[in-house]
Amino acid sequence: MAGSERSPRKHLAERPSGVALLTTLLLASGAASGRAGLVPYQIVGDAIPAPLTGAAGDPDRGRAIVGNRQQGLCLLCHSGPFAEDRLQGTLAPSLAGVASRLSIGQLRLRIVDASRVNPNTIMPPYYRTQDLARVAPSYAGKPILSAGQVEDVVAFLATLTE
Repeated sequence: MAGSERSPRKHLAERPSGVALLTTLLLASGAASGRAGLVPYQIVGDAIPAPLTGAAGDPDRGRAIVGNRQQGLCLLCHSGPFAEDRLQGTLAPSLAGVASRLSIGQLRLRIVDASRVNPNTIMPPYYRTQDLARVAPSYAGKPILSAGQVEDVVAFLATLTE
């Protein structure tokens, strides 16, 4: 390379963190819907046993969120039994059979804030608004998913037994 020319590919150290970028993308999509304020919940061990909304979610709406490339972005990192979704991630565990590995409450906590179970996770917190890094001011204080959407995703994941 001559003089000040640079490769079109940035060195890894010059790129924004993948987690920060994913969180920013997810917060941007969630904040666009104007969700603000969180429903209180209680963590018991490694789970949130009670639904955030007081009722079970809708698995069909949850499936739509999981597969949505602008909202949940789950398949950016996860793969699973989704034949219609060609591009699936390999960074995180497969969602296939997740309901046989985790309880409903454990699923809920991982969607709400997986860092409560694994502080080193790359999964963004879908229902946390505090102590987040690199959040644009217009998205501060807003969760990625509403309490109802969290319950919808949990209801869908609960159907993935194989």
